[in-house]
Amino acid sequence: MYVEVALIAYIVDRVVGEFGFVRHPVVWMGDLIGWYEKRWYRDSVWRGVGLVVVVVGATWLISLVLQTWVSGWGHPDLQVAVLGIFASMAIASKMLYDSVAHVIDDPASIRYLVSRDTEALTPSEIHKAAIETYAENLSDGVIAPLMYLILFGLPGAFTYKAINTLDSMVGYRNPRYVHFGKAAARLDDIANYIPARITAIIIMLLTPSTIHYPPSTKLLATLCSQASKHPSPNAGYPITAMALSLGVKLGGPTPYDGQIKPKAWFGIGRETITTDDIRRALSLQPRLDIFVIIVLTIGALV
Repeated sequence: MYVEVALIAYIVDRVVGEFGFVRHPVVWMGDLIGWYEKRWYRDSVWRGVGLVVVVVGATWLISLVLQTWVSGWGHPDLQVAVLGIFASMAIASKMLYDSVAHVIDDPASIRYLVSRDTEALTPSEIHKAAIETYAENLSDGVIAPLMYLILFGLPGAFTYKAINTLDSMVGYRNPRYVHFGKAAARLDDIANYIPARITAIIIMLLTPSTIHYPPSTKLLATLCSQASKHPSPNAGYPITAMALSLGVKLGGPTPYDGQIKPKAWFGIGRETITTDDIRRALSLQPRLDIFVIIVLTIGALV
């Protein structure tokens, strides 16, 4: 049943995208995180553990109640359809594609997509940031919620989104969150471990590499070797896969908080990134749509 729900959820998200007439669940999660932080913040790992328990627990309970309620409705097809509509709000495929594509026409919009300093970025650095965002969020916004939806239903998808939202709000290694956000960051690392690697494999399968290696194992070895150099245990995999597929280098020194942070390079090829490279990265989307729909359809039939 959950595979059918995932199929409907993916199609609804690709066709409709975000429902502008309702408050998005991620916004509610953000409000809850802000409420807890405002009242209970302390530079303490245990206060951060409390935050994770409250947000993840509340999300799991609410989504479980919602799924149980819908599952009591009439015909099973109606249940699947309604659950699919709800579950589509855990997937961000259309929003991700549209946001990254918008950077081509409005480079300044990159500031809404990344946490790095964007004021002094060169055009090439803006294009690079857009491609990195697209690759990384294919995992966080598409593959991971689909995986947890298939495995655990609505509670799985939205609990994952809660974990991801916690990390995006407090999972930073800065003076305020280095202890308070540690539990959220570690839980996000665990939750994304498998999806990030699945996403990398999908990217490389659906975007034939412009770099030619004699054996395919060489490409896989290069992926693992370069991805492991990323500060995140997961983000480097889809980013490296995309870089290798496009024949460019992503990563490199990046400005954060007024300073240039040294980062490894990912990929093999040129360092100058153009708008055509963004378009080539986004050209993965139709193939990804077909791939996901076929896989989920086969799963539903089986």
